[in-house]
Amino acid sequence: MTSLNTALDRYLQMAVFEAGLSEATLSAYGADLRRYLAFLEQNDIEQIEEVAREDVLDHLGGLIASGLQARSLARHLSAIRRFHQFARDEQLAPGDPAEGIETPRLARLLPHSLGHDEVERLLAAPGKDPDAPHAVRDTAILELFYSCGLRISELANLPGSNLDMSEGVLRVRGKGSKVRLVPLGRQAQARLLAWLDFRADGPIADDTVFLNDKGKRLNRGAVWRVVKHWVRAAGITRNVTPHMLRHSFATHLLDHGADLRAVQELLGHADISTTQIYTYVSVARQREAHQKFHPRA
Repeated sequence: MTSLNTALDRYLQMAVFEAGLSEATLSAYGADLRRYLAFLEQNDIEQIEEVAREDVLDHLGGLIASGLQARSLARHLSAIRRFHQFARDEQLAPGDPAEGIETPRLARLLPHSLGHDEVERLLAAPGKDPDAPHAVRDTAILELFYSCGLRISELANLPGSNLDMSEGVLRVRGKGSKVRLVPLGRQAQARLLAWLDFRADGPIADDTVFLNDKGKRLNRGAVWRVVKHWVRAAGITRNVTPHMLRHSFATHLLDHGADLRAVQELLGHADISTTQIYTYVSVARQREAHQKFHPRA
């Protein structure tokens, strides 16, 4: 395992002797990358191998929310891309989480969420096909993504012991093994109980909540396929990911007046700036609604 700081030191040494960057560019890149690493460390990511695409996007979203100008944002992303390309090429990391992220345009970096009607159609889709092999399980999966704002890894690895149905809360182990409590709403409890009853009658070879036909835990790819299947069944044509349901959870909470700090805690963000990007989305949606419907807009 290679620490982020070790990877950065090696990258900057390379940049000095091989990349031909100017002293001003190198200084700016170094400052940008130290800010990036500070964000990752605040989220308990200390090894270069642990960085995911989601982390890069969350950091860029936080920079947008802080008011960083487009030109500075573009430079920041350039530094991050060069850093991760170097780490991949030097085999310090298995891949490049920044690959394919283009020069920032605000609309592309803002988290995309589903509309309320799309969420309702998606959550109702498995119930319209009760004979589907995994309808009961998949209904609970979709509900937890949206009602609890879980990351895909958090849902896939969720142990049954972390469900407290009597108190109506979920203990979620997030990044850096930090545990947070997330309330379970009535719908989430009902759909979980239905799945747990169903689960008890089948093979159980793992302590995680969501299992496949052999009683083993669902991996991230299998959970992703569950979401994709029911998105198509609900007639939603745009690209919907599990993380988009987490974005919808946060955006809809803020749309209805939730406190930003409360949303930060529910999402498990270490830094409030990561959560602030949803405030921008919520305000943008309100502005759009005002311009569309108010007679004096």
